[in-house]
Amino acid sequence: MLPQRYLSITRRLSPCQVRRFGSSPAGTDRSVLSKSTEAPTHKQGSKKGESKDRRPVTFSHDLYTLHTSSPGSPLFQPYGTHILQKLQAFLRAQYPSYGFQEVLTPTIYKRGLWETSGHWDNYKDAMFAVTGRGAQGGHDPGREISEEEDYGLKPMNCPGHCLLFKSQTRSYKDLPIRYADFSPLHRNELSGALSGLTRLRRFHQDDGHIFCRPSQIKHEITQTLDFVQLVYQTFRMGDYRLRLGTRPEQFIGTAHDWDQAEARLKMALQESGQQFYINHGDGAFYGPKIDIVLTDADGKDHQTATIQLDFQLPKRFELEYDAGEMDKGQLESDSSDACSQTETPVLIHRAILGSLERFLALWMESDSGRWPFWINPRQLIILTVGSNTEVRQRAEDMARQLASPDARVGAQTLRASNFMVACDNSDESIAKKIVNARKKHYSFYAVVGERNLGQSVEKQTLDVSVGSLPKQSDVRQVLETLLQFGGPASSSPRGTTSTRLTLQQCQRFLKELELKYM
Repeated sequence: MLPQRYLSITRRLSPCQVRRFGSSPAGTDRSVLSKSTEAPTHKQGSKKGESKDRRPVTFSHDLYTLHTSSPGSPLFQPYGTHILQKLQAFLRAQYPSYGFQEVLTPTIYKRGLWETSGHWDNYKDAMFAVTGRGAQGGHDPGREISEEEDYGLKPMNCPGHCLLFKSQTRSYKDLPIRYADFSPLHRNELSGALSGLTRLRRFHQDDGHIFCRPSQIKHEITQTLDFVQLVYQTFRMGDYRLRLGTRPEQFIGTAHDWDQAEARLKMALQESGQQFYINHGDGAFYGPKIDIVLTDADGKDHQTATIQLDFQLPKRFELEYDAGEMDKGQLESDSSDACSQTETPVLIHRAILGSLERFLALWMESDSGRWPFWINPRQLIILTVGSNTEVRQRAEDMARQLASPDARVGAQTLRASNFMVACDNSDESIAKKIVNARKKHYSFYAVVGERNLGQSVEKQTLDVSVGSLPKQSDVRQVLETLLQFGGPASSSPRGTTSTRLTLQQCQRFLKELELKYM
């Protein structure tokens, strides 16, 4: 969706300098506002020359691969795809509470759209240009729209969302309108700036746009900051910083509009009670922005979430809503036409996680690959003891039933629970199997042996070991509730405490862990 800081600096910096994206530029304001603070300094996460290597975690999880055939565009393995889809599913589950509706928009648009939005003049170098079929080259402004040959892959979704807003007649009663979009974006990054998952040419963003009246700006900004706080607490991302980016040297619109937009964002930040700092000249070319900044183990800053206030795109796309039923005293436009029956909405760009791939990289680093159960692509593995054929067959049956506890004949329900459950019934010793399960970062494991085979299916059990799960006190509380404050406990083959559960109890346990985002 939204231009990053490199928009204004890539033309002036060498590839080596661009790699240092994230360090505070000379324009950073170190002064203190009423509720702002200096840009905080952070200790390096590792000693000099010992930057943290994410590759062991990536390889052990089999998340993605990169190839020279498409630089900066990761090919996600099934496990990596699972995590990205879980991130999207988590956000989709929150959208109804915040009034967002998901939309789908094209990947490619004609040059004329990007000229209307201002991206062709201000962002062209960061876009991939595409030539239409049978093109002769060049661009003729007088050519019919249907014959235009120059296209651009979208680096952001805002122009498409403006088209959606404009496709219908809108009333002031309809506002705010909130769109969400997970469409892949493409940005023509310099090859020297590409870096793992943190800097890509193709990525997914939890893009959102809010079309609202000026009087609704404060509420929408405050609600978005609350949304950010909810998400980052759920993901246990720790402290993040808020950075206010102001008018850059290259911008569209009037200085008055910019001053007004900056004042509104500053007021929302001050009233939120959260500390922030100002980075002069760091706004997008169409409006000021609030960035959420995380610091990696090397002390390098990365922007994730962003909130941007835009008075320009609605004007350039001639967006309007019917204000005819409003009292004259309620008309909110700066227009001198008191008889105007239409008003121009304000556009708020927002992304909560930002680039999903970048967020994944930072999260992977912060937890060293120890994913919470609900998102882990390796949630549970069943380990068999001995070579008893009946034990091995029963373990495989349990794995299938735990992976799809709500399975039924025919089409599955839309809300059916599904879990990532594996079974290791190899000839390795149980000690070796446990070591391998831990190396592969399974959330937890369950052991099945001859002693777990009951006379009936209902009496067959698993010895579940949950010691590797985070939030141990919460996990134990779930188990206690499940077993009605204490259940049959036994010693695992390794001598650690495990809890013996029936298959039905284990199914409920998995659902509770997912429900509580544990």
